[in-house]
Amino acid sequence: MALPDILKNSLEIPVIGSPLFIVSGPELVIAQCKAGIVGSFPALNARPAHVLEEWITRIKGELGEYQAKHPEKKVAPFAVNQICHASNDRLAHDIDVCTKLEVPIIITSLRPPAEVIDVCAGAGGHAGTLSPFALVREVKQWFNGTVILSGALSDGWGIAGALAMGADLAYMGTRFVATAEANAEQAYKDHLIQYAAEDIVYSNLFTGVHGNYLAPSVAAAGLDPNNLPEADKSKMNFGSGGNMKQKAWKDIWGSGQGIGQIKDAPPVAELIERLKREYVQAAREFAERMPAEALTASRAAAE
Repeated sequence: MALPDILKNSLEIPVIGSPLFIVSGPELVIAQCKAGIVGSFPALNARPAHVLEEWITRIKGELGEYQAKHPEKKVAPFAVNQICHASNDRLAHDIDVCTKLEVPIIITSLRPPAEVIDVCAGAGGHAGTLSPFALVREVKQWFNGTVILSGALSDGWGIAGALAMGADLAYMGTRFVATAEANAEQAYKDHLIQYAAEDIVYSNLFTGVHGNYLAPSVAAAGLDPNNLPEADKSKMNFGSGGNMKQKAWKDIWGSGQGIGQIKDAPPVAELIERLKREYVQAAREFAERMPAEALTASRAAAE
């Protein structure tokens, strides 16, 4: 596993909670890190700009105190997401704040990072169109660093599947919208529980970048989810949050295709314990199906 040193021995399960516009705040990030996965938030969620320093200081302080009181626990580092686009007039300021406060991990959007995040078909929010089976294996041919897979991952079986394909970490977003700590309207959480993959629409209308959204929220905004026009990419504006009066992610709710597995909105700690049990069960079931020679080789490598 090609994990950066900062993530070795600090994760309960190999998961990054992806940055969710509006939804991710200190409460969600702190809960994720305390439970042993990387929590993250978009820098632009902290508004006005000076609030970013307050959030980072609070997150670092609470995680440090928790780790000191519970040295036996795996407390994961947190990450801040930067939108690296010309329309983001806060980028320079936010990078300076993150540098000054020594944020452990930076996640970049719309610009390649040092590690690769494969955003495949089915991912919530901004998403690709390639199958993870095609994308991960192709990337592994030329890239030797950490590979992080995103796209319709909502349970422990999805996490195990991502690693079985060759990814090092699973990147999960939509599942954490439906949690107690998420800064999301109750109606949004209820929609994630109520609807399924067939209720997702793929469009670039709302931000200029193609993404997956809950069709009922599109309809509620007065639009026909089955007949959405193409956006003008030259008018992408991440400083204002979108291209239209109806704003993604405030009015138009992002969602991955994996929502069929979402049945509740528990506290983060409870959800991660469940994900861990499912992940272990999936790995055990996979091992039981492996050929005998593969099991022998695996045990020999472990010794």
